[in-house]
Amino acid sequence: MREKEFLPAVKDRLGIEQLNEMQQKMMASASESRDIILLSPTGSGKTLAFTLPVMKMLKPSTGRVQCVVIAPSRELVVQIAGVMREVAQGMRVIALYGGHKVEDEVNSLKVVPDIVVATPGRLLDHAVRRNVDLLPVRILVLDEFDKSLELGFEEEMGKLINRMKNVSRVILTSATSADVLPDFLNLNNPITINYLEGNKSLRSRMNVHRVDSDGKDKLESLLTLLNNISQGEEPEKSIIFVNHRESAERVYEFLRKRKVSCVLYHGALDQRERETALALFNSGSRPILIATDLAARGLDIEKVRSVVHYHIPLTPEAYTHRNGRTARIEEDGDVYVLVGPEENVKDFVEFDDTYTLDAEKKGVLRSQFMTLYISGGKREKLSRGDILGFLVKECGVEPSSIGKINVYDHYSLVAVKEGEVPEVLNRSEGKKLKGEKRRITPLK
Repeated sequence: MREKEFLPAVKDRLGIEQLNEMQQKMMASASESRDIILLSPTGSGKTLAFTLPVMKMLKPSTGRVQCVVIAPSRELVVQIAGVMREVAQGMRVIALYGGHKVEDEVNSLKVVPDIVVATPGRLLDHAVRRNVDLLPVRILVLDEFDKSLELGFEEEMGKLINRMKNVSRVILTSATSADVLPDFLNLNNPITINYLEGNKSLRSRMNVHRVDSDGKDKLESLLTLLNNISQGEEPEKSIIFVNHRESAERVYEFLRKRKVSCVLYHGALDQRERETALALFNSGSRPILIATDLAARGLDIEKVRSVVHYHIPLTPEAYTHRNGRTARIEEDGDVYVLVGPEENVKDFVEFDDTYTLDAEKKGVLRSQFMTLYISGGKREKLSRGDILGFLVKECGVEPSSIGKINVYDHYSLVAVKEGEVPEVLNRSEGKKLKGEKRRITPLK
């Protein structure tokens, strides 16, 4: 594709006025007949950075798959596909991943896509069942390659790449520098674009505070900390990291019972629960996320002001990735490390100061927004614009009272100011949204 065909979409649909240095360099590298290794920290605009050269390499639709992007997690696949759909106007982009209906994916593949974004296992399954032909693929992107190897996808990726005999360009991305690459990757004189030095500038925009807790389990200290840092009209958008799923559940229940607008995120949740959790967090309905390290990288999480380490992470890599959730793209951020009595602090944790808790100080810990569930999504031809128009015209909601709208395969979520919800439920009853009556209910 020519730049004039896809660059306007970057501005108009993604709202990005100017590409950063890394994105410009990646786009320029598409003109070289060499493979690319991109080393880049979390929050640096990496997804768009590798999307741009892919766009330049794409040819007009041929009725065959031209590009495959492999990523290690469902959430990352959805995020990448979303960006590529916005930029690749006129090209068909399909996302393949576990946790939702296989039948929907099989139906989507009946019209051959130009770009497939997938997790390794799901893509291999479709390839084995001959739902998708990988032989014509010319462009291969392995995103978060280091994470894929950590999660044990090496064998599956080897089998997939063995099916792509005609790949001529490979783009590899990683958040860490890999000393050895697997044998199945036969890279062509690769150029390395290294922006890991960005971690240093990230640290300069981040304040790391030590928070001493009187209690061993630190729950009361955590609640006091949240009260201390949430002093505006809405709760401070924060992620609380723990080391284990059971701990995440316990912290979540403690805060929920104290009327804190929080949401839970870990690997034992099914795909829809994880999608919903991120939607609630990003929309501001539940601005406090309690999570394991699953949320530390590869997710499209916006404007996080604070990261709280309820547990000190086990490795320096996990610590770096957790902290990378805040202070993204030239913004400042705060990191709070809760330290219990006699708890040993790891050598890789460097504090800027000690934060003194004030038990008398009370902040805002309940959001003004509530999220509504709508029984229709992309497969029912619903769009964000349809939902926004319905709420404004049919339900009388002011646009300023409507927050983020997320449209999934068979359902949608929309954040609305809590005071408007009774009127929405009343006025929407019996009315049609995109030609059909839809169930609209508060999300529990």
